[in-house]
Amino acid sequence: MTAAGIAAAVRSGQRTARSVLEEHLGRIAAAEADVHAFNLVLHESARAAADAVDAAVAAGRDPGVLAGVPVALKDNLCTRGVPTTCSSRILDGWTPPYDATVVRRLAAEGAVVVGKTNLDEFAMGSSTENSAFGATRNPHDLGRVPGGSSGGSAAAVAAGFAALALGSDTGGSIRQPAALCGVVGAKPTYGLVSRYGLIAFASSLDQIGPFAGSVADAALLLDAISGPDPLDSTSLRDAPPPASARLGAGVDGLRVGVVAELAAAEGISADVVARTREAADALAAAGAKVDEVSVPAAVYGLSAYYLIAPAEASSNLARYDGVRYGLRERGDPGGAGDITDMYLKTRSRGFGAEVKRRIMLGTYALSAGYYDAYYGKAQRVRTLIIRDFAAAYERFDVLLAPTAPSTAFALGEKTADPITMYLNDVCTIPSNLAGHPAISVPFGCGDDGLPVGVQVLAPALGETVMFQAAAALEAAAPPAHVPVTLGGGASQ
Repeated sequence: MTAAGIAAAVRSGQRTARSVLEEHLGRIAAAEADVHAFNLVLHESARAAADAVDAAVAAGRDPGVLAGVPVALKDNLCTRGVPTTCSSRILDGWTPPYDATVVRRLAAEGAVVVGKTNLDEFAMGSSTENSAFGATRNPHDLGRVPGGSSGGSAAAVAAGFAALALGSDTGGSIRQPAALCGVVGAKPTYGLVSRYGLIAFASSLDQIGPFAGSVADAALLLDAISGPDPLDSTSLRDAPPPASARLGAGVDGLRVGVVAELAAAEGISADVVARTREAADALAAAGAKVDEVSVPAAVYGLSAYYLIAPAEASSNLARYDGVRYGLRERGDPGGAGDITDMYLKTRSRGFGAEVKRRIMLGTYALSAGYYDAYYGKAQRVRTLIIRDFAAAYERFDVLLAPTAPSTAFALGEKTADPITMYLNDVCTIPSNLAGHPAISVPFGCGDDGLPVGVQVLAPALGETVMFQAAAALEAAAPPAHVPVTLGGGASQ
């Protein structure tokens, strides 16, 4: 059943939120040990939330548009009184004293949070192998990665553990795992969704967005969490148009540009290119006007991103020093160590290798004598990307591109080569640098039988037309995969 179907059944009294929850908890119990989508499953608080929804229905009150829908949260979203780890040892023992804005909005709409999902530490990675708590596995093939950094959220939806999930997308961390796990994942316009309570990685790039089994469910979740928030100074001031407004409008006459640079980006496999071309043909057959378009500066997106994002991470992660919260290593047992020794030991032991790598990259890029040569130049490239996208959107309503260069790769295949791992985000990063929305929609499978995702990109605040095109793409898509079957019947 879709998320919208669950909510409708619960609101009408045809189903109870508690029965829906127990069904999903049963799937988690059967297969979570194999998948490891969660860092923490919230059995008791989820049951309390479901019972509150059922009580509201019994009293004649409307619990909200997500009534009784099980939702998983990426473990970098603050939840009051619940451990929030970012999959890092540096936050051992810390529980937030407040909820993220998106968490409050979910509760207001009757959603039931079932758990906190695994991620690459501090959202730095493309495979969910950088977690301090172990890797998440792709439900379609347990020997493969689910993508990252929001791999736990993508896997939770793909495995049927939750009808919906939230992730964060800094350089593709929603869309890339959505593609690898065969689900829908969307990054909204920068500022459309409040970042208050999202533990920061790169503040000018981070955005929270939905995972779902369908385009309509993703739009439903995005509409529930988006809108102005006085607690986030980067939040847009005006209420956005609904993402779901034109889901059934079709694409007749819509102008669609296939981004030449992304379809031919380094490392893109032939089967992914073929599915992207087939997606373009499907939209043309549905009435869209399809042509190729060039966004020349997109080829520099990866290089610019790996200066800007680490620089911002270097600043944001400086707060984890063992003084205020989380892990504290006190230095030498004999008491000879000073506060600098404590900083060194805490950060050395608390952060994993990838986080350390990016902190060092960012600190170097911001250092005296190198700022203009690296960070400043990367920001100028970012401006070029924004201008090139603006030129493309003068001719086209939406753009089309691959989401990930390949289908899901094997666990451990790329961990020894950071550059190869970074290339997994080559198609998704440009939208983050521009601040524009993009959505990954499953479209068939690769030569290995695993899901392929195709991206629909749109200009800032273009979510309505983006979801319109995505719904048409979904309707035309061939089967992406055989149903997931895990642990004796957990399926989608």
